[in-house]
Amino acid sequence: MEYTQLGRTGLKVSRLVLGTMNFGPQTNEADSHAIMDAALDAGINFFDTANVYGWGENKGRTEEIIGNWFAQGGDRRDKVVLATKVYGNMAADGDAWPNHDKLSAVNIRRAVDASLKRLQTDHIDVYQFHHVDRATPFEEIWQAIDTLIAQGKILYVGSSNFPGYKIAQANEIAARRGGTIGLVSEQCLYNLAERRAEMEVIPAAQEYGLGVIPWSPLHGGLLGGVIKKEVEGGRRASGRAADSLANTTIRAQIQAYEDLLDKHGVEPGETALAWLLTRPGVTGPIVGPRTADQLASAVRATELELSEELLAGLDEIFPGPGPSPEAFAW
Repeated sequence: MEYTQLGRTGLKVSRLVLGTMNFGPQTNEADSHAIMDAALDAGINFFDTANVYGWGENKGRTEEIIGNWFAQGGDRRDKVVLATKVYGNMAADGDAWPNHDKLSAVNIRRAVDASLKRLQTDHIDVYQFHHVDRATPFEEIWQAIDTLIAQGKILYVGSSNFPGYKIAQANEIAARRGGTIGLVSEQCLYNLAERRAEMEVIPAAQEYGLGVIPWSPLHGGLLGGVIKKEVEGGRRASGRAADSLANTTIRAQIQAYEDLLDKHGVEPGETALAWLLTRPGVTGPIVGPRTADQLASAVRATELELSEELLAGLDEIFPGPGPSPEAFAW
């Protein structure tokens, strides 16, 4: 496993990030623990979660599963760079009590203490804002974060789903306040089929020294060989992938993608991950395995070298927006 610095920090993290969103809803606790053990064995040290994972009446369940894994000892917590998120409404029925969601100082304080309890740890390495809170000024947010850092409850702060201008705004205000390192990472939707982040988000992240952590690297399974699986095994696409394939233009694009990879003798899912690892500014994509086999496939992607011919072919099929501002200006 290769490691890199997280943005402009001295923190070393693996080029793959273990996503845990499936732990609880789709993967039981015992299997989740086995996947985390296998991830450590493979050298993955960066684990990502969120307080709302588990969903519905089970919000917080994923953090509890991770906490129970840490409690088994064996240096598990010491070896992991732990990232979780704050913003979401934690009410089981979806009806949040005032100040029990988003990024007010009140909710940040409440949420971090609740996550620490569920995770059975005394600190969170990377505490991430899960979404933009347009009602809370960054001055208030950074004051709350500075207090948590001084208390030793969190070490670094990242964003998720932020537009480029909010990354700039957050870090400019942090710089004016002084003593605040600001955002060190941005977790965004980015993959071969969805390259809009290249317009503003990734340039802003690079300018301000944030590591980019792509989520949904297979675009909901669309880039994982979905047509081939449909033909060979009768396994039909579902969710976002099924909706996309209903569009004949997108289906033709995915068919061209799978045909290209067949020609080069590489697997679709592994290629999609490997492509992200070639992109400027990317720390590592988040992989969310439901099984140990899926984790093993993701790890193989870190050893896959894509030829210039293959990269050019991928750009022809998924051209991306081009550089900013030239993509939308003269």
